Amino acid sequence: MSEDGWRAICQGSDLKEGGMLPFEVGQFQIALYKVNGEIFATDNVCTHGMALLTDGFLDDDVVECPLHGGRFNIKTGQALCEPVDCDVKVYEIRQIDSRIEVLLGE
Repeated sequence: MSEDGWRAICQGSDLKEGGMLPFEVGQFQIALYKVNGEIFATDNVCTHGMALLTDGFLDDDVVECPLHGGRFNIKTGQALCEPVDCDVKVYEIRQIDSRIEVLLGE
């Protein structure tokens, strides 16, 4: 990881419109999403159960967990319905040239 906390995780061409991809970066499980040309990043593990959100379904800016159907807003991390009652962490991302980077910490 760089000194300022940014970590390169993929190329922009790796992430297709309306798609999502999982990444393991050290101890972090990150999900990247591309919706309407914008890229978003959240934790990839559901806050309700040990399921990867990228194994679920993406509908516009909402990801649905494959295990119990909990839904999260990928822009804000907000938990949207039962059984999830705890938001998922969101990460700041940036694109430098064709490289996508995520801010994991200082």
